[in-house]
Amino acid sequence: MVSTSSATADQLSAGSLPPGVLDDVHKRLARIEGQIRGVRRLLDEGAGCKDVLHQVAAVNAAFDRVGYKLVAAAMEHCVANPDSPMTTEELEGLFLKLS
Repeated sequence: MVSTSSATADQLSAGSLPPGVLDDVHKRLARIEGQIRGVRRLLDEGAGCKDVLHQVAAVNAAFDRVGYKLVAAAMEHCVANPDSPMTTEELEGLFLKLS
């Protein structure tokens, strides 16, 4: 979880996300849940490490994309609202947490 100040946390609330972003994030998270169930199934079935790790990498990549989507939404909000309490340094910090 990203640690933020209260003003910054308000910036990243679901209510302030651009239209469509929240739905997209929910869809991505639902897909990730399915991928995780698939990883568990592979483990339960005794699949090879290569297959399991390939799926774990896919889950990681999908989860990274969720984070990037949220950071992009925060950046979009800050550009549209120049008097936003989120600083450039805070945005950079959020982006770097994902790398």
